[in-house]
Amino acid sequence: MAKILIIDDDEKIIDLLMVPLEKAGHKITAAPDGLKGLAHMSLDPADIIITDIVMPDVEGIEIIRKLRRDYPDKEIIAISGYNISYLEAAAKLGAYQTFRKPFDVDEIVCCVNAILEEKPSPPE
Repeated sequence: MAKILIIDDDEKIIDLLMVPLEKAGHKITAAPDGLKGLAHMSLDPADIIITDIVMPDVEGIEIIRKLRRDYPDKEIIAISGYNISYLEAAAKLGAYQTFRKPFDVDEIVCCVNAILEEKPSPPE
């Protein structure tokens, strides 16, 4: 099980991701914008962050920069429905994987599982 933070200004995307990830046994928290997402990370850091790129307040590219600086051991999955160059920039900044909207939710669940297989869980 992983703690996953979903940062997206589209509530439908959050709902779309939450159900299968919770069914897979993960604890999900959601934030409707980048500022709230970063605030949540400072209070209760997630293991994996799924972030949209184009959002009000703080965009996903800036979120990825800050997460790489402050939480270099956390993995990031970037999603965007806009120009593919945003996702290319996210990958260059250290996103583990990128997905273009509309995406296959099962592929994101598989990506989360791949991250967990690569990173052993810390002892509790």
